Amino acid sequence: MQLNRLLARVSGVRFEGAADPEIASVCYDSRLAKPGSLFVALRGEKHDGHRHVAQAVERGAVAVLVESAPPDLPASIACVVAGDTRSTLADLAAAFFRQPSLKLKVAGVTGTNGKTTTTFLLKHICERAMLRCGLVGTVRYEIGDESLPSAHTTPEALDLQELLARMRGAGCRAAVMEVSSHAIAQQRVKNIEFDAAVFTNLTQDHLDFHRDLPSYFDAKASLFTDHLFAQTKKRGVAVINADDRYGQELLARMPKAATVLTYGVGTRADFRASNLKTDLAGTSYQLDAQDRSFLVRLPLIGKFNVYNSLAALTAASALGVQLRTAVLALATASAVPGRLELVAAKRSYQVYVDYAHTDDALHNVLRTLRDLHPHRLIVVFGCGGNRDKAKRPLMAQAAEQWSDHAIVTSDNPRGEDPAAIIHDIEKGFHKRNYEVVVDRREAITRAIGLAQSRDIVVITGKGHENYQQFAHEIVPFDDVLVAKAAIEARPVELA
Repeated sequence: MQLNRLLARVSGVRFEGAADPEIASVCYDSRLAKPGSLFVALRGEKHDGHRHVAQAVERGAVAVLVESAPPDLPASIACVVAGDTRSTLADLAAAFFRQPSLKLKVAGVTGTNGKTTTTFLLKHICERAMLRCGLVGTVRYEIGDESLPSAHTTPEALDLQELLARMRGAGCRAAVMEVSSHAIAQQRVKNIEFDAAVFTNLTQDHLDFHRDLPSYFDAKASLFTDHLFAQTKKRGVAVINADDRYGQELLARMPKAATVLTYGVGTRADFRASNLKTDLAGTSYQLDAQDRSFLVRLPLIGKFNVYNSLAALTAASALGVQLRTAVLALATASAVPGRLELVAAKRSYQVYVDYAHTDDALHNVLRTLRDLHPHRLIVVFGCGGNRDKAKRPLMAQAAEQWSDHAIVTSDNPRGEDPAAIIHDIEKGFHKRNYEVVVDRREAITRAIGLAQSRDIVVITGKGHENYQQFAHEIVPFDDVLVAKAAIEARPVELA
């Protein structure tokens, strides 16, 4: 596509120079520049792409998008100046990939907890309804039959538009994605037209990025109050958890002309669950929606998964899936990797791995497992480094309240000292029903070594992740594999 033709679909830019090159690709990483590339210089928290314009040109870039023109840029290189290259990148990406979201039924899920499970359930429902569906989220990206590792929960605008274009090319008719608050704030989902946007809940998290909880909520809410309502091609449906305090605040903010569906437990919601029953095999409940009642069977445990399934059912309805088809689909849903994932082992105790890394998520997971009436509940947990420090003692309080014994360990310490992180966590304990084992492998082995008949061990914080991130290295580490090895190393109990 010629540069001038591409820019015709982008507002707020100034074109400097006479060159009008053919643009073969767009990139924001100078290392990915090649002949025919348009390089976009982004200003990030740690890096400024303007410092790498020369490198992009050396690699073959024929045009650059910048916020200020480099003084030494060769005259043969087309220069486009914008006030905000990140916002302009979102416009360019949509234009370059020909707005693929308009050719797909798209659902975005945002909230502190439940995004991953809700998207997996919604994708499963779509597939059962013969609506081939792509997936973008924390665990992985799925494009038709292809599965890719996830770099970010919600990738940069350029990568996201490319993923949607590839989904369309692979025969997908729908796409479901997790939408992080970072992505909303950084305009990564700009120009994505949603058929449905889901709000799951909001609790304390990411305050290292957002100034405070109100700012965090404002970022989430803007997906609905600004983005969804401002769409020009689609009339998107807002799907909101009516039981959540911030869900109620979001409902109050919604424009009167907006299309809204609510879900909840024991509320006057559009999709309402009641008569919840949970055992080791899963959960069942009565669904009242669209003037009908259904018995929902879900092979996942926990009240929080009732909410996740309600969100998926409501969003599926917004996408046009028949409710009966969606309800039947849930009965065959698979476990989500790292979300209360049972570690397979023929033992008299059970071991689970879960991604819970906020105090609210830890409360939910431990309370769910407590409802299974174990002899003892043992939890292994830590907190990530270079992230919101205020939640560290709150995590300890959750562990103390619901578990019989806690083992505090290292999570992804990143650039922080693991011992310092654990010290922050310990401030939340008031009893001595915990111990500290800094090395995560040793902590998991210790927990499983303590397990006796009818005990439950849950390892939280990293879930599906297969690495551990330190200051200067990332090492392979999988909680499920480490737990399996620890289980197998123990002698099998005699009957």
